[in-house]
Amino acid sequence: MQVLQVQLEVGPDPAEVGRARRWARSRLAGSGIGDDEPLAETLVLLISELVTNAVVHTGCPAVLRMLFGPGAAEAGTVRVEVADSCARPPRPRRAAGEDTSGRGLELVDGLADRWGWKHEGAGKSIWCEVDRCAAPHPPLPSPTAPVTPVIPSPSGLTPGAYTA
Repeated sequence: MQVLQVQLEVGPDPAEVGRARRWARSRLAGSGIGDDEPLAETLVLLISELVTNAVVHTGCPAVLRMLFGPGAAEAGTVRVEVADSCARPPRPRRAAGEDTSGRGLELVDGLADRWGWKHEGAGKSIWCEVDRCAAPHPPLPSPTAPVTPVIPSPSGLTPGAYTA
């Protein structure tokens, strides 16, 4: 099993978050995940949250890693890791209505298929994984079967559909 790993060193400056997003977009495109795909947007948001947490809450440099499993462009798993030198474990918080922070790990929990953290050296690594699974196409109706239209919900989303 071959895994492609790319990494970026991130300085302890909030401006580095934008650089990490740009870098991630270019690496995703290079792996065959188009910039216009929902998966790319989800991964960039996850990267933005994890890098922001590392930079803002630790004040330390960090390393952003993306790992592309076999077939990542078709149906594999993409893993994002952000390692820093602070040993304090991540602390999920519940943001109140008008709070401007405190939602990062909640977003990660909602968007990633899996996430967690582990000790790494003198610090820690927070990781998340997103599976890229091609949704099966529904069978075509037979010519004699009545066609039932799909009516989107008021939000524009098909009930039960996952969007990022």
